[in-house]
Amino acid sequence: MAEFSLPRNSKVKKGKHWPAPQGATRVRRFQVYRWNPDDGQNPQVDTYEVDLDKCGPMVLDALIKIKNEIDPTLTFRRSCREGVCGSCAMNIDGTNTLACTRGMDELPGGDIKVYPLPHMPVVKDLVPDLTHFYAQYASIQPWMQTQSPAPDRERLQSHEDRVKLDGLYECILCACCSTACPSYWWNGDRYLGPAVLLQAYRWIADSRDEMTGERLDNLEDPFRLYRCHTIMNCAKTCPKGLNPGKAIGEIKKLMVERRT
Repeated sequence: MAEFSLPRNSKVKKGKHWPAPQGATRVRRFQVYRWNPDDGQNPQVDTYEVDLDKCGPMVLDALIKIKNEIDPTLTFRRSCREGVCGSCAMNIDGTNTLACTRGMDELPGGDIKVYPLPHMPVVKDLVPDLTHFYAQYASIQPWMQTQSPAPDRERLQSHEDRVKLDGLYECILCACCSTACPSYWWNGDRYLGPAVLLQAYRWIADSRDEMTGERLDNLEDPFRLYRCHTIMNCAKTCPKGLNPGKAIGEIKKLMVERRT
């Protein structure tokens, strides 16, 4: 798994240090990436010491405690705290994951390093700019498209066809996989990346959708699809245990079959 890599020419200096309260016996230190676009300073890494006896077990619990009780200027995204929304995706100890589902006891001893998702523009602190990522998602038209008349109630699907969507629909668009993909790092302006391609295959594989040919036409491009080199960082880092590389392989097989 590739570790977090800062943008070229970026320098991160050692920042402030907040020690643990007196009397704390079980302390964990967090090294957290900080950058505020409004202060004109280079990024820095601030160090916070957290009393684990007065904190929940997840990394997100520690970040919330830091923001609420130590440093209210710390900025990050979070919402459901259940591993469903993908809001708190970040790089923790070199791995892209969700802060709400990564337990502190799962991490090796020593300082816990927390950075924003790699190779993405940073809005502030741990908040990446996902504008381009969502625009790519919109480009695949992620909704059911049909040409036949709508039925009276619903479009039915067999159990066998429904099973084909397992491992696809569970994606929460956290961007952990795409930001762990070296091909997406270097070609993100044109390569759709593992998350968006997995979503594209979710609709291609849906027996109720009637625009398979058009969807494949949309992906038939040297960069949009074929920059995947099966490095498989995507599957290693996915917090939902999905395999975008397999979905991309299925799209490539369909591309070959339609030419024969």
